Amino acid sequence: MDLIKKIEEHYLINWGECTEYIFNDKEPIHNLLPFFKVLKFKPNEKRNSWIYATCGMSGKDKEQGLELFILAPTENNFLINLLVAIAHYYASGNMLGLGHTVNFGCAWYEKSRCDHGLISLPYLYGPELEWLETKSMNIRFLWLIPITEEELRYKKENGLEALENIFEETEFNYIDPFRDSVV
Repeated sequence: MDLIKKIEEHYLINWGECTEYIFNDKEPIHNLLPFFKVLKFKPNEKRNSWIYATCGMSGKDKEQGLELFILAPTENNFLINLLVAIAHYYASGNMLGLGHTVNFGCAWYEKSRCDHGLISLPYLYGPELEWLETKSMNIRFLWLIPITEEELRYKKENGLEALENIFEETEFNYIDPFRDSVV
């Protein structure tokens, strides 16, 4: 439980007040991660996006913890379920980390072409957000960026750096659910 409080504090230091702590102890994830929740941060004067973030995905049996966040242009409760599913996958012993991708199973917004997620560095928030050292483990906070099938294929063929270079060159709008593929 102390680890959960440290993760919450880390988010609050970086993003300010949390709008909502979403915890449903009836979810299967709580068999694996009993204190897991998703935090929701509304837009403010510093950012124009909603943020949904895992809290407790790191568990306690890992050498290095991992927490993920996703940015959205509007409130979107699907993202809560998406983060729960990804945390469950990770807590079940599957590897996730920088450069990995996940299949959302559907578009993150209706009619969006983005149905996968790329786990990336938290470029917008820098190293202040990326790492948290605790007594029990170091925790890495990474950004889950929605991507298209074409972008996923490009990453597999050309590597993470090549895809991120195109993101930077095209100045793609990472919170636009209806954006075109950059490749």
